[in-house]
Amino acid sequence: MTFTVDQLVAQWEAYLYPFLRISAVLVASPIFGTQIIPPQIKALLAVFLTIMVSPFVRIDGVIDPVSAAGVLIAAEQILIGLSIGFMIRMIFSVMEVGGYLIAQSMGLGFAQMVDPTNGTAVPSVSQFFTIMATLIFLALNGHVLVVQIAVESFTAIPVGVSLGGYSLWELVEWSSWIFKGALIISLPVVSSLIMVQIAFGIMSRAAPQLNVFSIGFPITLLLGFVFLYVSIPMFSEQFIGIMTSAFDAIHMMLGGTHG
Repeated sequence: MTFTVDQLVAQWEAYLYPFLRISAVLVASPIFGTQIIPPQIKALLAVFLTIMVSPFVRIDGVIDPVSAAGVLIAAEQILIGLSIGFMIRMIFSVMEVGGYLIAQSMGLGFAQMVDPTNGTAVPSVSQFFTIMATLIFLALNGHVLVVQIAVESFTAIPVGVSLGGYSLWELVEWSSWIFKGALIISLPVVSSLIMVQIAFGIMSRAAPQLNVFSIGFPITLLLGFVFLYVSIPMFSEQFIGIMTSAFDAIHMMLGGTHG
């Protein structure tokens, strides 16, 4: 049984381009892209998904992967995958930045620990928010949705079709949610602690002999934990809302393509 060069190239590109896009999604997305999962597992998962998806991937014509057009298409697959994964990862960035703002207002900005998922030092409150977000994400089958979006992206954006200007603008616009969402999440606790600081300021003016600095930090820290505990149900609801908005934005981004 013999194969022509065109047949071999067609078989090669039928697996290469889906593998590049799926690998980019897994590397850039949370859970799958963390350092906790070994690279070998990520590669095996990408290969498995590629084998499952490749029979349904439509590629018009035979494109030599080592040609200029083939390299351009390969770069487009990586860009599409990274864009999808980046938008999902920003969900966790919102919680991390929100935790940072709360930690600063509580006086815990110095209390940092190494995040095992990405190897960077983050405030302890941010780490708590990240763990809580991860548990909610897994409980809502967010990891399944990531794989589903990666597979469905080949229907919305076939191989050879690039991201349109609207899709790129949707990506840029969604990135602003890192700061908007973080402010919304941290506002209840931060505003409450600001009121506490104002109360300490009034006390220091009314009773100058009172050493506010000696009692201000422990009281602020204690009240910060109380406010944080009371606000946990609200944080969960807001994270679910941000997660839903992120997946809606991804579908809008995938729908704004052009040939």
